Amino acid sequence: MSVTQQYLLDTYRARTLGEPAPPAPGTHDRQVVREGRDERRLRAILAGRPARPRFQNALSRLRRRPT
Repeated sequence: MSVTQQYLLDTYRARTLGEPAPPAPGTHDRQVVREGRDERRLRAILAGRPARPRFQNALSRLRRRPT
């Protein structure tokens, strides 16, 4: 069963039972990604590592390099 079919089935069940409809698939994707990033940063800080990703550090070093 696909995600869309499951969502339609859940919506139908909620409607027949008089409950609020579930959120559509993908509604909270940005929030989940943001919370995951914040969690990784917190774990890095607690472990004594820099919170910024290594890729961003490399880019900032390249920008500061004299030409």
